[in-house]
Amino acid sequence: MLNWTITINLVNNGEQKLKLSTRGQYGTRALLDLALHSGNGPVPLKDIASRQDISLHYLEHLIGPLVTAGIVGSTRGAKGGIQLNKHPHEIKLSEVVPLLEGSLALVECLNNPASCPRYDQCVTREVWDRMKQALDEVLESTTLQDLVERQLSKEQSKKEMYYI
Repeated sequence: MLNWTITINLVNNGEQKLKLSTRGQYGTRALLDLALHSGNGPVPLKDIASRQDISLHYLEHLIGPLVTAGIVGSTRGAKGGIQLNKHPHEIKLSEVVPLLEGSLALVECLNNPASCPRYDQCVTREVWDRMKQALDEVLESTTLQDLVERQLSKEQSKKEMYYI
């Protein structure tokens, strides 16, 4: 069973400052939707967009990098759409999220030590590095199959709820 929690709560004037963009959020949701609805050939993007409440135009932009990376395949035509090129248990979020988001480093010096003259003496950089390592660990240990199982479990729990 997958069991993880990361809570990062950096707030400035009531505004959350550290978060994934909609690219990472929607792209991951689209892959989850694709995994849940695959098996009968390509899934039309318009169906995913509709189910996930994502603009079709935006979804088309999100899928591009996933196709280029070989995670998703694309078929044109009347019965076209997209499909996973690998089984969901072979797709780690550590592959997907950086494709959609770019670097997950919280500060520039983690990617480019030359950008900071204090790099070797900076103890705060060590904190940012540990935060990135924790995030990387969660993404590396989470597969698309894990998300599928969690989603199916949530849907099953919802069906089993008894309302008075």
